[in-house]
Amino acid sequence: MNEWNIQSRAHACEVCGETFTDQQPYHTLLFDAPPALRRSDICVPCAKRVKDQRSLAGFISHWQGTYEAPPDQPVDPIQKDTAETLLHKLVKLNDPRYVPAAFILAVMLERKRLLKVKEQINRDGRRVFIYEHPKTGDVFAITDPDLHLDQLQDVQHDVARLLEHGLNPPAAEPVAAPEIPPANPDATPAAAAAEEPVAAL
Repeated sequence: MNEWNIQSRAHACEVCGETFTDQQPYHTLLFDAPPALRRSDICVPCAKRVKDQRSLAGFISHWQGTYEAPPDQPVDPIQKDTAETLLHKLVKLNDPRYVPAAFILAVMLERKRLLKVKEQINRDGRRVFIYEHPKTGDVFAITDPDLHLDQLQDVQHDVARLLEHGLNPPAAEPVAAPEIPPANPDATPAAAAAEEPVAAL
């Protein structure tokens, strides 16, 4: 399975194809569809026609939400990473190196009530938390890296560094090479050697 995945809220019902309107209630069904999880967003009338949701193949969980139309104004691309934007980037990157950092970010956002745990499942012997962003409706599947206390400080430092510099930190400035005095064309090799400073013993 993928370590994490993110699935955005649909803009229309998966069953009837009717476009959602702002503030319209809808239902989200979550299914185990290896190698990943799959979400299905459907309108209330279609949800009522599905009499026994739990009998559907691969069914894991179900919850209700309220559709919010996306804002018209574009997002400013030049901005420092917030915990939310950084988590999106890490999830899309899906790099095992960032499993602990993504988990810490998700916990931070949960504590700030910006993410909500919708379900906790067990896959391949590991706990996976299903988070939803209430405003955007995005669903994240975040694997618990089972961190030990002695690892927390290092991971917190990694998260702080990523928030400050992003995934592509600026390259270190090259060290200036020492200035070499121009050679004296009239000096013999012995004279040039005599002019060089003698290293202290």
